[in-house]
Amino acid sequence: MSLPACPICQKPTPPRAENPSYPFCSRRCRAVDLGRWLGEEYRVPDRQSDEREDELPPGHPERGGDA
Repeated sequence: MSLPACPICQKPTPPRAENPSYPFCSRRCRAVDLGRWLGEEYRVPDRQSDEREDELPPGHPERGGDA
């Protein structure tokens, strides 16, 4: 069975029991990933305003004024 690849450098990653930096192969790769998040290189896409579940659709009677 092959080991999973590190998401940063693609080297084989030892299992969690042997590697405190899992799913990364090393502390360095873990720090690189954190730096990418902090530098906003990774982003979670924002839902469009017309896709928001917590808002009433236009023209809904409880929304008021949009009829």
